[in-house]
Amino acid sequence: MVRAQPAVPVIGFLSPESPDLFVDRMGSFRAGLGETGYIEGQNLSIEYRWAEGRVDHLPALAAELVQRQVNVLVALGSTPAALAAKAATSALPIVFYVGTDPVKIGLVASLNRPGGNITGVTTLNVQIAAKRLELLHELLPKAAIIALLVNPANSVVAATSERELAQATRELGLELHVLRASTEREIDDAFATLAQLRANALIIEADALFISYSKQLAALATRRAMPAIHATRDFVVAGGLMSYGNSPSESYRQAGIYAGRVLKGERPANLPVQQATKVNLAINLKAAKTLGVSVPNTLIGRADEVIE
Repeated sequence: MVRAQPAVPVIGFLSPESPDLFVDRMGSFRAGLGETGYIEGQNLSIEYRWAEGRVDHLPALAAELVQRQVNVLVALGSTPAALAAKAATSALPIVFYVGTDPVKIGLVASLNRPGGNITGVTTLNVQIAAKRLELLHELLPKAAIIALLVNPANSVVAATSERELAQATRELGLELHVLRASTEREIDDAFATLAQLRANALIIEADALFISYSKQLAALATRRAMPAIHATRDFVVAGGLMSYGNSPSESYRQAGIYAGRVLKGERPANLPVQQATKVNLAINLKAAKTLGVSVPNTLIGRADEVIE
């Protein structure tokens, strides 16, 4: 008599971007799953749905995964993806990773007691937008015109960044211009606009799209001779000037651990939202030299990573 093999659990993975932009982060997610005993292709299957930059496709993709009756729905690195997952089901367990306050945007009731069917990981990346401005101001005290690049497709995060930076620039007596881009072509157009605005520096919002395009943004900033600060060190490693933010890799690993724990039977309502509180400052001195920017020793001394 042939015994039926036990069903392999299935994770439904929802992302706003394309798989080629998430290779490193997916490695961290799988590492987290591995810590709980799950290995894709052996005792676990993952159904992927990539929006390829089309945020408006996320609700339909989330609905597809719900219809597939996956064991857990995972939405990482994007507020719109997390909101689409929550809107798609109140029954299937959900694990998210967002860069903004999940209580304020209605994902969970509280961090310690999420309630319902959803939990995950949150970082400070959006909330520390004003700190990025402070760092730029310290580096470029004479810069009077600041540009902010936001993704209008991610309206919640964009509105939060705009509100916080509008207040922060007023307090410092600076002029703020907001540029909007949701595609690679629009990003190119936004950088072309910087010269017209006579902007002295650029803050790049902590959005999944811009994190994915860190290398392209670093190249554009160099080409346009624009001092810029980003949320992730990938930007600095690729030749950008400065970054200040949390590590996406660590958050993806923690999300993988939570997904594994849910697969083992734990309820999201009982898993407190994890807060990634460690923030890293990275500076590229070679980029600074190319831009003609003198980095003060006080700033170098506070940096977690200095690339020479």
